[in-house]
Amino acid sequence: MTGERFEIPSGPVTLAGERWDGEGTPLVLLHAGVADRRSWRAVAERLTAPAIAYDRRGFGRTPPSPEPFTHLEDLVAVLDATVDGPAWLVGNSMGGALALDAALTVPERIAGLVLIAPAVSGQPEPETLDPDTTGIAAQLEAAGDDIEEQLRLEAWLWLDGPAGPEGRVGGTARALALEMNERVLRNAVPEDAGEGDVDAWSRLEEIDMPVTVMWGDRDVPFGIETCRAIAARVPGARTHVLPGAAHLPSLEQPAELAAAIQASTSGR
Repeated sequence: MTGERFEIPSGPVTLAGERWDGEGTPLVLLHAGVADRRSWRAVAERLTAPAIAYDRRGFGRTPPSPEPFTHLEDLVAVLDATVDGPAWLVGNSMGGALALDAALTVPERIAGLVLIAPAVSGQPEPETLDPDTTGIAAQLEAAGDDIEEQLRLEAWLWLDGPAGPEGRVGGTARALALEMNERVLRNAVPEDAGEGDVDAWSRLEEIDMPVTVMWGDRDVPFGIETCRAIAARVPGARTHVLPGAAHLPSLEQPAELAAAIQASTSGR
């Protein structure tokens, strides 16, 4: 099922998006920081609920912002234009951080959260990382401005998982991961662009809605620790582990992820 494309003006930028028809409460799919809305296509096609995905500024078909902005304001613009009532937010990595910020800022717009290996605004940086992640991070630092080397190493870290062999995930999934991240790197958008002033890490206990936290068991260990901490601190949060997946399960396990999202959002 092919998604229907749409465009939404938000300040000086037009956000590029896609929607898929379905029945029930809509799901807004928020992509990771090394991806764009295309990372959700194989998942959205398998969902029975309406699904909406869009490219944040500087990702995919949405250009970088010429002026200061927040991703949260853009998300609200998307909600205003695409849904009539509360929607589920399904966020991967940086998309998960955005979902948490929205849950604390505009909770009336949110039916619940599905957080997939989420980042969290305000979370302290880890003092140490596992040896596998540390080794890849050192190579990334040594790569400097070499985009091809950055792409290779980031695909290893996020798609394969730091403890797995490089190239573990191949085929169309790897090709798409590299293509999406190349656009991100060439746009050279600062990693903190669009951040708001929400400190979700210190406010997780305030979240009052259904929440499921998911992660792949091949992900960066610090990320898995973060998932467990979120689940322990958000009242009533559920957890779901995706065996054999790393940080981008929408690319390597779209059918399994779609089923898990469907189960997490149905009847809650």
